[in-house]
Amino acid sequence: MAELEKTIEDKLIEQLTEGKSQWTYRPDLHTEEELWANLRSILERGNKAVLDGKPLTDQEFEQVKNQLSFATFYDAAKWIAGENGIAHVYVQRDTETVQLTALKRDDIAGGSSVYEVINQYRALKDDEEDIHSQNRRFDVSLLINGIPLIHIELKNRQHSYLDGFRQIRKYIREGKFTGIFSAVQMFVVSNAVDTKYFAAAEEEELNEKFLSGWEDFANNPVTDYLKFAENVLKIPEAHQMVMKYAVLDQEARKILLLRPYQIHAIEAVRTASRQGRSGYIWHTTGSGKTMTSYKAARNLLIDIPSIEKTIFLIDRKDLDTQTTQAFQSYANNDVVDVDETDNVGDLIDKLKNNNQQVVVTTIQKLSIAVKKRLKEGTPAYNRIKNLRVAFIVDECHRAVTPRTQRLLAQFFVNSLWYGFTGTPRFSVNAYPAEGDLPRTTDKLYSNEEFRRDPDYQAKVERRELPFCLHRYTVKEAIRDEAVLGFQTEHLGAQKLNADDSNEDLSVYETEAHMLKVLDTIINKSQEKLGFKHGRGKTYEAILTVNSIKRAQAYYDLLKRVVNGETSVTISEETRRVLPDFPKFAITYSVSSDEDNESADLNVPKMKESLEDYNAMFGTSFGIGEIKGYNTNLNDRLARKKSKFKSRDEQLDLVIVVNRLLTGFDAPCLSTVFMDRQPMHPHDIIQAFSRTNRLFDKSKTSGQIVTFQSPHIFKDAVDEALILYSAGGKASVLAPDWDTVYADFTKALAYLRVTAETPSVVPALSKEGKKRFAKAFQEFDKVYTSLKSFIRYADNPPESYGITQAEYDDYAAHYLNVIQELKPGPGPEPGPEPGPEPPIDFEYELKAYSKEKIDYDYIVSLIQSVVSATDEERQEQHYQNLVIEITKYIEELLSSNPKLGALMQQLWEKVQENPDEFKGKRVSYVLAEMRKEAIDSVLRGFAEEWCVSLDAVSYAADRYQVGDTDLPGLNNLKKSADFDSYSAKHEGISKFKYHQSVKKALLTLLNEDVIPLRDDDYRIDDTALLNKS
Repeated sequence: MAELEKTIEDKLIEQLTEGKSQWTYRPDLHTEEELWANLRSILERGNKAVLDGKPLTDQEFEQVKNQLSFATFYDAAKWIAGENGIAHVYVQRDTETVQLTALKRDDIAGGSSVYEVINQYRALKDDEEDIHSQNRRFDVSLLINGIPLIHIELKNRQHSYLDGFRQIRKYIREGKFTGIFSAVQMFVVSNAVDTKYFAAAEEEELNEKFLSGWEDFANNPVTDYLKFAENVLKIPEAHQMVMKYAVLDQEARKILLLRPYQIHAIEAVRTASRQGRSGYIWHTTGSGKTMTSYKAARNLLIDIPSIEKTIFLIDRKDLDTQTTQAFQSYANNDVVDVDETDNVGDLIDKLKNNNQQVVVTTIQKLSIAVKKRLKEGTPAYNRIKNLRVAFIVDECHRAVTPRTQRLLAQFFVNSLWYGFTGTPRFSVNAYPAEGDLPRTTDKLYSNEEFRRDPDYQAKVERRELPFCLHRYTVKEAIRDEAVLGFQTEHLGAQKLNADDSNEDLSVYETEAHMLKVLDTIINKSQEKLGFKHGRGKTYEAILTVNSIKRAQAYYDLLKRVVNGETSVTISEETRRVLPDFPKFAITYSVSSDEDNESADLNVPKMKESLEDYNAMFGTSFGIGEIKGYNTNLNDRLARKKSKFKSRDEQLDLVIVVNRLLTGFDAPCLSTVFMDRQPMHPHDIIQAFSRTNRLFDKSKTSGQIVTFQSPHIFKDAVDEALILYSAGGKASVLAPDWDTVYADFTKALAYLRVTAETPSVVPALSKEGKKRFAKAFQEFDKVYTSLKSFIRYADNPPESYGITQAEYDDYAAHYLNVIQELKPGPGPEPGPEPGPEPPIDFEYELKAYSKEKIDYDYIVSLIQSVVSATDEERQEQHYQNLVIEITKYIEELLSSNPKLGALMQQLWEKVQENPDEFKGKRVSYVLAEMRKEAIDSVLRGFAEEWCVSLDAVSYAADRYQVGDTDLPGLNNLKKSADFDSYSAKHEGISKFKYHQSVKKALLTLLNEDVIPLRDDDYRIDDTALLNKS
C-alpha cells in the first residue's frame, strides 16, 4: 500500500526539526492572521533597541503588512536583497521613521535568525462569491524570521512530482500566494522518490522544463525527499539557497536559483582561493556559466577579504555579446559594483582606486595597460602590480592565449586565475606549440608550486585533471535536463564512399549548391523553426559558413530568392504562416580579415546590409556604429527584452562565419545550419551548443544540419562528443532518421489497432478509449520527431501512411476522449491498476496543426505596451506594436467574437491609460474579466431556470465542444426547482422542463461559455455545436 501524503509530510518535518537542524516546528500556525502575529512578535524581539522597548501599534503593523504584501515574487526578492544584504521595513512613529531589520543575508545559523516550519496552512479564497476558486491547504512551508520563503508541496509515490508543480501553478493562478505568502522565493515538489526545486515566478512564466533536482559534488543525483532535505533544506543550506544562491535578473525581472553544479563550482572556487590555488571550471555550454562566474566573482570579493579586485576578462570579439549586460543586470540588486571599462585609461583608474569591485574588461585593454601605459616605478604601476587580484576568464579555452596569460601573470605578482569553459583544451586539441608555454587548459590554469606536488604527476598519468575544480559535462547536463540533446542531419553530395574519399569539394562552391541549402532552410525546416507555434513564437536559426566572402554571397543570394529572382521560391505553406519569412541579417568583423582575403569589400557590403537592417526595423546604424549594430542584433536574437516578443521586431536567420558561435545565449534559437567543412572538436561543440538552451515544451532538441562531407562530418561530431561527454555520445545525440522512422511505423500500426480510423473513436468502450489515448500520445511524440527531419519533406505526407488532415481528425477526437476520461473534482485518484503506465492528462499535443489567432501572443504584446517606458513609447517600434495588436484583435474578433470583445475592451483601456496597468499582469486582468463574464451568464442561467449554481458551474467547467451529454446532468436535475420555475412559467410539464433545461444549458455553454473559456476556440467550431 502506498505511503500516505500525511506520513510523508510528518517524516519531512521530523527530518527538518531533529538532529543538527535548527528548524522549529510550529503546529499552532495555520492562518494568515496567525502568521502575521508571529512575524510581529519576531520583529519586536529583534528590534527592541530601535523600538525603545515599545511594541508596534496596530496602525504601525499595518504599515509593515502593506510593505510585505508584494505585487510579484520578483518584487519580494528585490526587498530581500536589501541594502548590503539586509532587508528592512519602516514604520512612521510620531514624527520619525523607524527602520526595522527583518532579514539578514549573512546572519545564518548561530545569529539572530529564526527558523520555523509550518504545515497545513489554510489559504482561503478572497471572494466567497467566486464559484471557480476554492479554499486550499498548503503542505509544508519554511519561515525565516516569520516570513515564508520556501514552500513545499508533497505527493505520494503513486503520483508524479509534476502534480505538485501543477498544483503550485494552480494556487498562483488562484491568487493564493498573496499577503505574507507573496514573499516566497523557492518552491520544492516531491513524490518522496523524486524531488525538484524551482524559483518562484508568475504562473505564465513557470515551465516544468526549468525544475532542478539536487546532486552531490560528483554529480550523483539526490532524489529521495529526506536526503534532499538533508542536503538542501537544513540550516545553513536553506538560508543560503534563498539569500545567497539566488540571482535577480533585472532585465527579465526574474528570480534565478542556482542549480547544484553551479553551487558546487562556486564553493570549489572559494575553497581554492583560500588555499591560494588557481584552477578552472568545466561546465558544458548552455549550463549557465555566465551566472556561475558572476557569483564566483562576487563571492571572491565578499568572502575573501584579502582579494582587492576581481577582474572578469573577456575577449574583444565578445564585447558585443551579453556578458557585461548580464553581469550588470545581476549586480543591480546585489552588494558588489560591476564596472565595464570604457578605455585603457578608465581601466587603470578602476584598478588603482581603493574600491573593492568587480571590473569587466577585455584582454586587449589589460594587455595594453600592462605593456604600454603603466610606467615602471610610478605609483600607479606599483599599486596595480601588487594588487591582490583574482582573474575570472570566461570561455577560457580561447579567450586568453598562453602567451598573454603568462604576460599578465608575471605582471600581477599576487594573482589567482579561474577559468570557465564548456570545452577545455586537452592534448588532442591542444594550443599550438610555442616554447615552454602550457598547451592544455589544465596546465594554463594552474600554479607552479602546486604542479610540484608529487601527487600532481600521478593524477596526470591517471588522466585526471588536477586543476579542474568542478566538472559537469554535456552528458550529465542532458541527463538532468539542464540542456537539450542534439538532433543531427548530415546532408551533402550523394553516392559518396564511406570516408568521402571520392568527394569533389568544388560542388559546394557553386550557386546550385547554395540554392539547395537555402531551399532546405526556407521550405523544409518549418518544423525545426517552430512554424506551428504561429507569429511571434517561431524559433530562429544561424547559417555558418567558412569565410566572410561566402557569407556575403549567401546574403546576396537570399535577397534574390526573396525577390523571386532564382529557381527557389518560397512555398505557399510557408507564406501562409509567416508572409514576411525569412527575415535575415548578417554579421562579421569588418576590420579583420578572417580568411586572409582583402577586407576592402567588407565595408561597402556591410553598409548595404546595415541599410537593409535599418529598413526592416526602423534603426539607423551606420558603418561607424558596428558595435551598436551587433548589440542590437544580439538583443533581437536573444528576445529577452519585451520589445522583441513582437514578430515585427524578430529575425529568422543570421548568417555568420564565427561570430555568435561561442558564448551567445538565445534560448529561442533552435537550429544551426553549417555549410562548411568540419571544425576542431571544441569549435563543433561550441557551435552546436547555440541550440541546446531550454525554452518551451516543443523545443526538445538542438537542431544541427550540415551540408558538406556527410561522413567526415559525422565522424568529427562523434569524436567531439566523445571527448566532451566523457565517452557518453549515445546519450547526447537524439535518435537518427532510421531509428525514428522505425519507431514511427510501429506507433502508427498500434494506433490503427486501437482505432483504425478517426471516425471509430467515439464508439469505443471506455477501456478502448484509454488504449487509444495512450497510443495517440506515443504516436504524437514520434510523429513530431519524424517531421523535424529535413528528409520528411522529401516525400508527400500520404506516403508515410497518414496525412496531416487525418492526424488532425484523430487529434480532435483525442481531445474529447481526454476530457471524458479526466477524473472529476475531489481527492485525486491513484494510478490505474495494471502494468501499463497511466494516461498523462496534462500531455500537450506536439504535432497538432490547428491554426488559431494566438491568445497568449496578443496578451504578451499588450504586456509589452504596459511595461514600456515613456521613452520607449516615443519610438517607432512602439507605434508598430500598437498597430500589430489592433490588427490581431480584429482577427480574434472574427474567429471568436466574445473573447475578442473582451480583449478589445481591455485594449481600449490600456490605450487610454497604460499607467493604470503598471505593475499588473495583463494575463491576470484578462483572466479576471473572462471569469466575471462567465460567472455572470451562469448566474443568470441558474436564476432563470431555478437550478443550482454549483451544478451549472460543474457542467461549465467540464463541458467540451461537441459533447452530446452534460457533465453532472443528474445533479443538475436533482437541483432543479420545478415548482419555482412553473410558478413563473405556466403550462410547462416537469418532463418538458427538464428537457428544456438541458437543451438551454448546452446552447449557453456552446455559445457563451466555451468562447470565453477556451483560448483556442474558433467560430469554425460551430460545426460541432448544437448536438443533443
